[in-house]
Amino acid sequence: MGIISLKYDFAFKHIMRNELVRRHFISDVLGIPLSEIRSVRLVNPFLWKRRRRLKEGILDILLELNDDAKINIELQIKSLKHWDRRVLFYLSKMFTESLLSGEKYTKLKKCISISILDFNLDARPEYHRVYRLRDKEGFEFSDMFEIHIIELGKTPSGRDKMDDWIRLFNAKTQDDLDNLQTDNPGILEAVNEVKLMGLVKGFLAEYEAHMKSVRDRNARDDYVREQGIEIGTIKGMDIGRIGLVRKKAAKNISAHETAEFLEEDSSFIEELYRLIQSHPDWNDEKIYYEFHEKNKSIPCDTEKNE
Repeated sequence: MGIISLKYDFAFKHIMRNELVRRHFISDVLGIPLSEIRSVRLVNPFLWKRRRRLKEGILDILLELNDDAKINIELQIKSLKHWDRRVLFYLSKMFTESLLSGEKYTKLKKCISISILDFNLDARPEYHRVYRLRDKEGFEFSDMFEIHIIELGKTPSGRDKMDDWIRLFNAKTQDDLDNLQTDNPGILEAVNEVKLMGLVKGFLAEYEAHMKSVRDRNARDDYVREQGIEIGTIKGMDIGRIGLVRKKAAKNISAHETAEFLEEDSSFIEELYRLIQSHPDWNDEKIYYEFHEKNKSIPCDTEKNE
């Protein structure tokens, strides 16, 4: 029996709302004893822009650890060009965004990036790597930046605390969940959350709509590649995803929340909302072409998960 995979970002974000899951996940990834974690709370994932033309940052999950460190957790399914620079961009923005003009540098908080990748960066066997600022001899310059990379496609050794989390992320069926041999309370709680999600019709509907959109997009992209045509679908939007936007708008879900769910730039989702609400008689295909005509001359610089 199939389940809602944690590689679906909405499911991943859902289980991270569970404090027990969050605490154990952060403890296992960062190697921090649970007794040292006083709090690990969810905060607003939108990084504000100081100037209008600056690129907005939308993080998958943003946490504050013990009120003195910030953690960005990102789930990335497909490889992105310049992915390493993207990680540094969000880490740097997260580091500086809370310091107001005139405030002392001592108010800056440690920033940690955790990237869960469903692709391999290279052929090295290590599947959980940690990067910090050090000199050539290995002496640390500062511990204020820390990057964790977890590659789901590599084989767990059986000795790392992340092993069972990787198996959980890779689970595809109820049997996969039941075969997880672990006594980790955080993972056991996450397994229960995944099983419960499979029983909720709303989650299943969202998941099935998302997977249909992914399949439609992949089929279209394959066709375009075969025809030798450059792929560039109106800022990453397609007809299937416009249908999802329409459903979100009908439920009075804000454009920001929809942008986060679809991992699109919020300005484009807001424009789609305006088109959909201004022309309720237009179908998804009509919205698609009107949006395309209006934006086809604008270069696309957004990068997103699948």
